Amino acid sequence: MHVPDGFINAPVSAATGVLAAAAVAVSLRGARRELGAAGAERTAPLAGLVAAFIFAVQMLNFPVAAGTSGHLLGGALAAILVGPYTGVLCVSVVLLMQGVLFADGGLTALGVNITDMAIVTTVVAYALFRGLVKVLPRRRSSITAASFVAALISVPAAAVAFTLMYWIGGTTDISIGKVASAMIGVHVLIGIGEAVITALTVGAVVAVRPDLVHGARGLEAPLKLRVNGELVDAAPKTPAPAPVAARSTRKIWITGIVASLVLAGFVSFYASANPDGLEKVAHDKGIDKQEKDHASKDSPLADYGVKDIANARISGGLAGVIGVGATIVVGSGVFWAVRKRRTDEDHGTTTSAGTV
Repeated sequence: MHVPDGFINAPVSAATGVLAAAAVAVSLRGARRELGAAGAERTAPLAGLVAAFIFAVQMLNFPVAAGTSGHLLGGALAAILVGPYTGVLCVSVVLLMQGVLFADGGLTALGVNITDMAIVTTVVAYALFRGLVKVLPRRRSSITAASFVAALISVPAAAVAFTLMYWIGGTTDISIGKVASAMIGVHVLIGIGEAVITALTVGAVVAVRPDLVHGARGLEAPLKLRVNGELVDAAPKTPAPAPVAARSTRKIWITGIVASLVLAGFVSFYASANPDGLEKVAHDKGIDKQEKDHASKDSPLADYGVKDIANARISGGLAGVIGVGATIVVGSGVFWAVRKRRTDEDHGTTTSAGTV
């Protein structure tokens, strides 16, 4: 659903750019709390990995209807794994890498894409996820089920958001009703794929390391004791210190990196070549009449291939590996800086308190 330059006019693109910048600023502050929370010393290093994994999986277009494909948006997955504020930053980093390096998603439309694919999907998915977790039984399968539903709804929600932006600032005179029905219809189907990918990924991590999943914190229900015929909460048991091996994120970090590299460097060659939902609707309805050439169209990595390498398999695979590497470097740098800022703030608070 990467919106290219020319679909949305300059005023709306500028307005969404301001909105996206404000949301990123708020997310930076929120991410400091998420990455500075109890237990976050284990999850903070994984935020960059989540961004790289989303980049890799977005290269895997899957068929959803005749002549149409879809791909992961990633807002639900990121929000559930590392928190909603950190999730917005994860998807924003991915979109920035794709726009600058791979000419995927317009640069003047970056605000549109961050608003649609990072903010809307994350907010809708996480709000729905938290609501479902509160009413479902407190067990791991409920986290997976809630992830499925939240991811499923987040994709047509993004389609609705694009339709509204197009209604306000579209550059072609197309019936908004036709745009809405086409966009929502195809993205409901894409949402099923998003839900499957999200649920499988969250379920896999929850099964081995539930402590690393932001959305699974506090999953264990309090122990109840019957006293004089009434159920009361038992005194909380102090957990024994976890072994170093259990606390380490090295294994899951290595597994995630290898999976991302394999998906982007090898499996992506077999992805569907059909246009994605937005591209298909834009072509069929005439939305793309005013599309402009991408400012990075001559990039050495444009269109997910390495320039001057004739072999499509090697070119695409190498581009995918470079993209994963660049995303994890930039993402990890951002989250390291966020985490360090929180640590410095806490240290400053402690020092001041000690001085007083």
